Amino acid sequence: MKIIITGALGHIGSSLIRYLSKVEAIEIIYLIDNFSAQRYCSLFNLPKEACYSFFDLDLAKCKETEIPQADLIIHLAAKTDAAQSSKYEKEFYDNNLQATKTIISFCKNNDSKLIFASSTSVYGPQSTLVDENCSESELQPQTPYADIKLKEEKIISSTLKNNFSYTILRLGTIYGFSPGIRFHTSINKFCLQACMNKPLTVWKTAMEQKRPYLSLNDFNRSIQHIINNNLFENNIYNILSHNKQVKEIIEIINQKKSSKIQYVDHPIMNQLSYEISNNKFCDTNFRFQSNLEDDIYEIIDKMININSSKI
Repeated sequence: MKIIITGALGHIGSSLIRYLSKVEAIEIIYLIDNFSAQRYCSLFNLPKEACYSFFDLDLAKCKETEIPQADLIIHLAAKTDAAQSSKYEKEFYDNNLQATKTIISFCKNNDSKLIFASSTSVYGPQSTLVDENCSESELQPQTPYADIKLKEEKIISSTLKNNFSYTILRLGTIYGFSPGIRFHTSINKFCLQACMNKPLTVWKTAMEQKRPYLSLNDFNRSIQHIINNNLFENNIYNILSHNKQVKEIIEIINQKKSSKIQYVDHPIMNQLSYEISNNKFCDTNFRFQSNLEDDIYEIIDKMININSSKI
């Protein structure tokens, strides 16, 4: 099997491209990234067990013919900072939608399977536990980033509904260490702030809010599970390890690195709690295995010496 991973050098991609080196069915892994975030380090020390080929491509601008032939595309490439999407709305819409349209067209013209990374943020504030059966009228995306994900889902389902195979994954907020790690999502950000001896910046309305979170390890395992079991039946799955309150995450961090709290304002902090079910994916005989404490401690341990000076 030949596979493409777009956004291969990002926080998620840089972990996945290493994890998939152990999947025997994969003949070659094509890496596509445009270096927009300059994560050159994500290409260092790739496993020798796998065969890689890197393509420096901007999917929002490149020609479809520049993309290598593959049996499966795992589409991760996107501008992903939801908080910044309100400030740079047009840029997010133009880039993310066009990149996905390029990938959809490629899949259609080359009969390639597709795994699309959507987001649980498409649900928006919900008063009860929700699952993939949540109706379109009940979905309440609160940011341009989330709204774009919902639009991309619709384009995929309408364009590839007949005679093509895809799987849409609504991912919880990602966390965990990787070569291309980013710190714009809450758990990673809090860990960095704690190691820098800075207060944890929490949105004023967020402390009691519950959100879905996804560990990198569980994400990687979910991709392998989909490939091994050929789960390409044009389904949507929620992929998340935990539903946790912000205060629960901070309590875990404080057990390792005690930190103060600084409450801040933000344009999208009115997004209320939402709790998501992952039962549909678990029903495919998958088990989420993340230990939140261990995952958080791993991130902190990688950075614990940032401020070890006695001066």
